[in-house]
Parts: sequence; C-alpha cells; structure tokens
Amino acid sequence: MLIARSARVIFCIVLCGLPALAFAHPGHDESGLMAGVAHPLTGIDHLLAMFAVGLWAAQQKGSARWMLPVDFVGCMLLGGLLGFDGFSVPYLENGIAASVLALGLLVAVAASPPMPVSILITGLAGLVHGIAHGIELPQMPSPAWYAVGFVAATSALHATGYGLARWMPVGGAMLIRTVGLVSAGAGVLLLAC
Repeated sequence: MLIARSARVIFCIVLCGLPALAFAHPGHDESGLMAGVAHPLTGIDHLLAMFAVGLWAAQQKGSARWMLPVDFVGCMLLGGLLGFDGFSVPYLENGIAASVLALGLLVAVAASPPMPVSILITGLAGLVHGIAHGIELPQMPSPAWYAVGFVAATSALHATGYGLARWMPVGGAMLIRTVGLVSAGAGVLLLAC
C-alpha cells in the first residue's frame, strides 16, 4: 500500500514537472534567490538529475552516502564559476541530458562502483549543470543570490531523493530502481530532442 502510494506521488511530481521543461532556461525575466530556488524544481532535466543523485547516494554504503551529494554541489559551484567566466563546452545541453540518463541508470541497477568512479560521475554531472547555469548568471541583476537559491534547491532535491530511498519499506528497493529506469528513459528523450 505504501509503495503504491509512493509510486503515485513520484508519478505526479514527474508529470507536474514536464510542462515546466521549457521554463528551465534564461529569458523569463527572473532573478535573485527565488529564481535560483525555482530553477532546478521547474526544469525536468535538473530535477531528475539532482533527485537521482540523492537516490543513488542512499543506495551506497559508508561515506559515499554523503560524499556523492557534496561532490555534485561542489562541482556544480565550480562549473557555475567557470560558466560565469565565459567557459563553455560544446553540446552542453546534451551533457545535461546524458547526466540524467547516466544517473538514472546507476539508480536502476543500484550500481556501487569504486568511490573514485562514483565521485567522477557525480562530479561531471554537477560540472555540466553548473556550467550551464554559470553562463546564465551574468544576465541577472543578482547572480550571487541566484547561485545561493540554486544550491539550496539542489541540496533539497538530493535530500528528498536520499530520504525517500532510505525510509522506503523493505519492498521499496524495486520502486526506487523503477524510478531510476524512468529517469534514464527521460534522459534518452532529452537526448533525442
């Protein structure tokens, strides 16, 4: 019963986020703290990747449980600074979509690679998300507050994914893996668009 209810909640969250995909990028006359908070929550690509980091961290053991989210946020901040300074990479949006696919697959198979590999994966994902948003920062009147909001929302998404996976009842591991598979499928769709 609890698993079915959790599945419906996750499905509703994903469905509600789909129409907002178009609003996840600049040009919507938003700036400041609340825009930074809203951005990862209203862009399905960001929401899925950041939520998946929390799910994946919960599937790990030991220090990986906290290191993966911290790594993502740290590399996202580094990427933000690089993007703010004008650094860009080709096919950046494809890199973000690929991070959704990769993180979803890692959750779906409950992968537990060696710590350096896990850190590299979450770091690269955080870096591409950060670069994309750093590129947008110079266009905003208050980029520092935007960054604070974005980090807060990212951390909240990590914590939500982590909490959901850790406090799921015994049979919930399959539901978490299914959510990872759905996320990976969304990554494939994002890559195709």
